Amino acid sequence: MRAHGLQHDFPVMAAPPPPPAWLEPLLKTLVQLAPVMKVVFWAGVIVGGALLIWVLVRDLPFASALRRKPPSKANADWRPDAETARALLEEADRLAQAARFDEAIHLILFRSIEDIARRRPGAIRAALTSRDIVEAAPLSDGGRRAFRVIAEAVEHSFFGGRPAGRAAFDRCRSKYAAFAFAEGF
Repeated sequence: MRAHGLQHDFPVMAAPPPPPAWLEPLLKTLVQLAPVMKVVFWAGVIVGGALLIWVLVRDLPFASALRRKPPSKANADWRPDAETARALLEEADRLAQAARFDEAIHLILFRSIEDIARRRPGAIRAALTSRDIVEAAPLSDGGRRAFRVIAEAVEHSFFGGRPAGRAAFDRCRSKYAAFAFAEGF
């Protein structure tokens, strides 16, 4: 008895075409590389697992020993000399008089970074953001607070697209001047 809808007769299938000539040497090469590929695969799994564990563990409290330490107080004594600071402020004031406040603030920050890098080689690594530089630079706490204000103003104007005005320049200038000229700042 034949059920309706079921196939009982199967036609003979034609033989598949032979593979291209270049495929056989490729398959032989892959077979020979199989042991090496196995090692590469497991190395990738191990590296991926280690990265995953690091991402999960790095923010836990006991991992604080692995984090970068802030600069020590003994290393936090950079301050521009008075002549350099006066020259920088005069140049920034000229830019501000021409209503180029963004450039004036940028000048204060980047000339200070250049001065730190020149007087303390290795204190500032390349490719750091201005925030990272402020945190890593050999500055006193007061100097760090002053440069945070300047770095934020530069970020807002140059990277945030918000033009800086006279008030932002005056705030940055006064922070820099207080840091550069005040003893024990």
